Formats: sequence, C-alpha cells, structure tokens
Amino acid sequence: MLQHRIALKGVRLPFRCVSSLLPRSYSTGIEAHTETVPAQSSSSSIDPSLSFAPPPIRSDSAINIRKYTPRTPGVRHLRRPVNDHLWKGRPVHKLTFPKRGHAKGGRNNSGRVTVRHHGGGHKRRIRMVDFTRADPGPQLVERIEHDPGRSAHIALLRSKETGKLSYIVAADGMRAGDVVQSYMAGIPEDLWRSMGGTVDPGVMAARTAWRGNCLPLHMVPVGSLIYNVGLRPGGGGQLCRSAGTFATVISKGVNQVAAADQESRESLAGSEEKKKPMRQREIQARERTLQHITIRLSSGEVRLIHKDCCATIGVASNPNKKYAQLGKAGRSRWLNVRPTVRGLAMNAQDHPHGGGRGKSKGNIDPKSPWGLPAKSGYKTRPKWKVNKAVVVARVRNQGKRRRGYH
Repeated sequence: MLQHRIALKGVRLPFRCVSSLLPRSYSTGIEAHTETVPAQSSSSSIDPSLSFAPPPIRSDSAINIRKYTPRTPGVRHLRRPVNDHLWKGRPVHKLTFPKRGHAKGGRNNSGRVTVRHHGGGHKRRIRMVDFTRADPGPQLVERIEHDPGRSAHIALLRSKETGKLSYIVAADGMRAGDVVQSYMAGIPEDLWRSMGGTVDPGVMAARTAWRGNCLPLHMVPVGSLIYNVGLRPGGGGQLCRSAGTFATVISKGVNQVAAADQESRESLAGSEEKKKPMRQREIQARERTLQHITIRLSSGEVRLIHKDCCATIGVASNPNKKYAQLGKAGRSRWLNVRPTVRGLAMNAQDHPHGGGRGKSKGNIDPKSPWGLPAKSGYKTRPKWKVNKAVVVARVRNQGKRRRGYH
C-alpha cells in the first residue's frame, strides 16, 4: 500500500511514545505542486449566449514526480508523475469493450509466437476514443481518466445539446468543467454573427484556437501547437497522439502562394517584360500548395497535410510520463511485457550469439535469432547488395570448410 507523506513541520512532541502513533510517511514529491491559477475574467466581456468560452489559464508546466520511501526494494526506484486530477472510478461501460485474444500475448490464430516479449498483463477494457470529433456544438468535460491502452490521458465529454458521451485524447492542462468544441462540421451561426457575416481570420483565431478544440487545419493559426492530427480529410487523428507529443503549424499554402505572387509582381514592376504563362506542371504544383498545410512534428520531420484534416489545439496530456520509472520487473509483467534476454547470454542452440567461453559471440557477424544479418546496413542497403553479400559470405564459409578451417 502506497500512501502519501503527511508534512509535520514545526511540531515538537514531548514524549517519544507519541511519535509512534502518528501515520508513517510513504511518499513525497520531487518538485512542489504548482498551484492552479483561477480563470481570469476575460470571458466577462463575451456574450453568455454564445457557444464559445475561453479556457481557464493554468500554470502547471513544472515537472511533478512522486517518489516513495524505500520500505521495499521495489519502491526504492519507483517514480510516478503526479496526476491527482484523474478520475478514481471505473470508465463508462458502454464506451468500452474487453480486450481478448489477439494482441494479448503475441500469438497468432494457431498459437505460435509472432511477437516476442509479449504475454500476461492485467485484464483490460479497450476505451473507444473519438478521434474524428465530427459532432458540433459545445461539450462539457466531465472528468479526466487514465487509459491503460495509451500513454496519454482521455477526457469524458458530454454534449450540451444532445447529452451524448464520448472519449477524446485529453490536452495537457484540460480539467473537469472545461468546455470544448469541434468545428469540423463548419463555422457555427453565432460565430458568423460575431464576425459580422464575413470571415475575419483574427476574430476566428481568437474565438476558436483554444486548448482542446478540434479544427480543420486551415483554421489553425500559424505557429500553434496541435496534436491528434489527421492524415486524410474526413478521417480521424493519427499523428501526435502519445503523451506529451505535439506538432507545430509552420505555414499555409495560401500564404506561400500569396508571397510568391507578390515577389513576382515586384520583380516585374520596374521592367517592361510580360509575365510568362504558367506551365501545366506549375499550375498543378500551385494547386497542390494551396490545398496543403506545412507542419513540423516533434521528431523534426516536416510534412504536408491536407487543409481539411482535423487537428486539436494544444499538447497531448501526461507529458511527465517520460520521467516515470517502474521500479521493479513485476510492473513490466503487469503491463504485458515479458523479459528480454540477450542472445549472448543464451546457449548455442538457442541463439547464433550463444555459447562459447566468456562474454563472446565468436568470430561471426551480428545476427538475429533466426540467423539473418542484424547490422552492418542490412536494413538500409538495396536488396540486391544484401543478397550478394550473403551469397559471398556463404561461398567463403564453404571454401573454409573444404580447406579444413572449421
């Protein structure tokens, strides 16, 4: 049983026997908890009849990790992120289904191991998460829950119009009581009225680009942090769904084309040359640029995504998960992870690197458990080069055996 530490600073006890009656301390935080800043009065000037409301401002960006008093060896190195805002009860049963059979123990339909190091684990129920966010209207965040099937947390939403319940990947800083909305179905009527019947990019960004809102990529302001990014129009989010991940909107195709047109007009302003007609390939490239948004992923990769794909404003929740430590091997078994044994530590009959005397795999190249080359550019070289290298190695080995080296 892991209990939290109770601070008793400045308390002096006159008798030693009284100290034994106090509760024992079990855990403490490495960093102090950051106090939640109350919501500012920025929404007081907004008409309460409108469906949008700014999210509360919270400054909880510190690294909060809880460590425990080492009363057992498995607790000595245990580190857990502080997530006291999570729901302590069970999930909504109708939004889950049991995880059985496939993807449970790394076996296929005939019972053979196809994925090593899988097996066991606690019984789970799969949470049905809404990655599409197609339903319009404001939705109230009922609670934030832990999902055993993913590293990020999930949020339970209740639609204010229909009362429908759904799960989404929670944003970092999202709490119970917040109001989020999806604009994938189009701009609502009240937002049109607030903009005066025309599209004002500044007003639209100020009203929609808030944490937890789902927008088409063409509505996201440049420089915004997004997660749960889709790859196809009408499809659900597929990128940046893990804990603490995000992407950054670098530029939009409309802005790139406008800048290119302005540059060409300036270059032709002082000369009498006429602008050359565009080729078919240039027209296609221009249309392709207009239809896509440039984003940068957390890995540094830059990708072009269609402007009608979905994206959620913010950063995926639970960013401190990367600082967690399990503390003992048993917690890995609870998570459906079986031990990983080095091939060098096996017997010769179990692995090509096994056997021998001491910590040596012998005078052989690195191989997989099934005898295929594992390094030396085997995965990155062209296939014909790899096949040629394997054939040459086999011919050399056969020649050595004939000459009596083996």
